[in-house]
Amino acid sequence: MGENNVLKKFTTAQFLNFALGFFGLQFAWQMRIILSGPVTESLGASPFIYGLIWLAGPFTGMVVQPLVGALSDKTVSPLGRRRPYLLGGALLASLALWIFPNSANIAEFLHKVTGMNLPPLTALVIAAIMIWVIDACVNVAQGPYRALVPDVVPEEQHSLANSYISLAIGLGSVVAAGTAPFLKWAFNYQMSIPAQFVMAALAFTLGMIWTCLTIKEHNSRKEHEKAEAVEDTFFNSLKNFFALSPEVSKICTMQFFTWIGTMCMMIFFTQYAVHTIYYVPDLTTAAESTKELYAQATLNGTNFSSICFAIFNLICFLVAIPIGILSAKYSNKKVHIISLFTMILAYLGMFFFKSPKAVAACMGLAGIGWASICALPFAMLSQFIKKGTEGSVMGIFNIFIAGPQVFVCTLVAWFISKCSFTMGSDYINYHWEYAFIIGAVCLALAAVIANTVKERA
Repeated sequence: MGENNVLKKFTTAQFLNFALGFFGLQFAWQMRIILSGPVTESLGASPFIYGLIWLAGPFTGMVVQPLVGALSDKTVSPLGRRRPYLLGGALLASLALWIFPNSANIAEFLHKVTGMNLPPLTALVIAAIMIWVIDACVNVAQGPYRALVPDVVPEEQHSLANSYISLAIGLGSVVAAGTAPFLKWAFNYQMSIPAQFVMAALAFTLGMIWTCLTIKEHNSRKEHEKAEAVEDTFFNSLKNFFALSPEVSKICTMQFFTWIGTMCMMIFFTQYAVHTIYYVPDLTTAAESTKELYAQATLNGTNFSSICFAIFNLICFLVAIPIGILSAKYSNKKVHIISLFTMILAYLGMFFFKSPKAVAACMGLAGIGWASICALPFAMLSQFIKKGTEGSVMGIFNIFIAGPQVFVCTLVAWFISKCSFTMGSDYINYHWEYAFIIGAVCLALAAVIANTVKERA
């Protein structure tokens, strides 16, 4: 099956339609990013335990995406190659999104039904399991979705297609992060955390259903059989992946450091907003009276985090298409390096300037880097993908997104847990802002490595 002589160029309307499912996926993922900290902390998770719970993302990403990617390359079904995974991942994730914020209620229900004295951390265990399910299902959908780009879009439009995915990521995140603060500002209505997760579940499911109904996969059974066979074992697939080009190793190394830097912000920003910007002490072992004393400040910090993520993703949304256009003119590499340095400046700003206005402005600046991270590394890699291996390649590439998160969830979380200080005479807090220095250093390394990549003309 040829590529450019068969695949027709996408119009703007087709690109917008194509990206709608990713809007729903990112909506759900953004809600999990913003609110998983407050939910798990209220159930007794310390900074280090919170980091360990976040391991769900990288571990499921390293296992699920390569496996599902390879399976989707070989899947032949009435729904096509990719769509069974898009739809299945969305439906299962939506169920877990509903259960997660209700973990305490479910633990109480189990206590009443069984009559057993359940361990105190039962609710936290349920929440942790649901986070694992959510992350696994997001990965089930995300890898095949990325593989749809080389499946259905001509090669000369890959950068633009990934930029539209960045646009969907930005818009989905803006709506997810901004809905609750907007309702509070406009109508003085505080949307509950469970209600926000239900909203995310609906967005994920409906978005993926729309994609499955409207995107036609071009690979029939006959065409699939003619495509280059995908190796059966993971190690052979990994070997073939790095054999694509010497530049693939550089792109993967760049991606590794990029995502250490990115996740230093994603994982810890809400806690940074609550505990550093709004001066709420650590409440994991505090008495209920103390939690009630700081309840309003905690709510203000959580809402501020949502606003900052909305600004961050709004800028991503606004610059996503210009970044795609600029990269087509000046090369993916050059635009990506400049974008990474804007994110580095934003991180340094959040470390040194801790006023809400300064932090919000820095998050907006960081959104430029995020738009590039969501698009250009995938566009750089897609130049080297062989037909018939799209899902496998994108799945393996995700290892270099998921792997760095292990580093952040363990070592960075452990480091922050050791950097405590006293507030007054009775409370402790942590230097959450240290995550931004670590992130800035890693993003700088990623930019240096990106400069060594030799792209195809």
